[in-house]
Amino acid sequence: MKLIQVISYAVLMFVIEITLTSCASNPNKAKEIETKMDQSQQISGDTALGVKDGNMVVQRKVMMNEELRKLQYEVYEMEDRVYGNRKYGSLGLYGVLRDCRMQLSDIKNGGDGKLKWTEPIDRVTDKEDEFKIGIDEENKLVGVTEEFLLDRIKRFKSYKSVLVKREDEYEEKVAICKADLRARAAK
Repeated sequence: MKLIQVISYAVLMFVIEITLTSCASNPNKAKEIETKMDQSQQISGDTALGVKDGNMVVQRKVMMNEELRKLQYEVYEMEDRVYGNRKYGSLGLYGVLRDCRMQLSDIKNGGDGKLKWTEPIDRVTDKEDEFKIGIDEENKLVGVTEEFLLDRIKRFKSYKSVLVKREDEYEEKVAICKADLRARAAK
């Protein structure tokens, strides 16, 4: 009986420890951050120099709404640079490559008249959010989406990483295609 009590106690303590550890390590919980510095001097809009706990530090403090907005804007702009934007009539590198390959396949340029196009358009972001639709606390009809801030930042950073690679790939493919066109024109 004593052994069962000891084992039960050990299991209970383990469960409590796991529970406390998992609560303490939730990355989506807002934590208070001490940003006060002594002898603080502004370097630029979001960067200051000062003394904190006796150490000389450079501190960059940003508003997360602006950082997220900037990251999203960079990603959407980069995706438009890579794949174009129908709304504004831009081709993007994808469209430039397609047009170049069409010119290469043109009989006037020494092609066989058949477009050999194998590049799938593969947009990275999904600009259409799924809304929960309903009535809010002010009795207004609304659509709402929710996502943890850190998850959204990670998602957009991964989009950016993929788009940087694709932009480099398409720039290289466009340069090769244009070089092939110039070589055919020189013949």
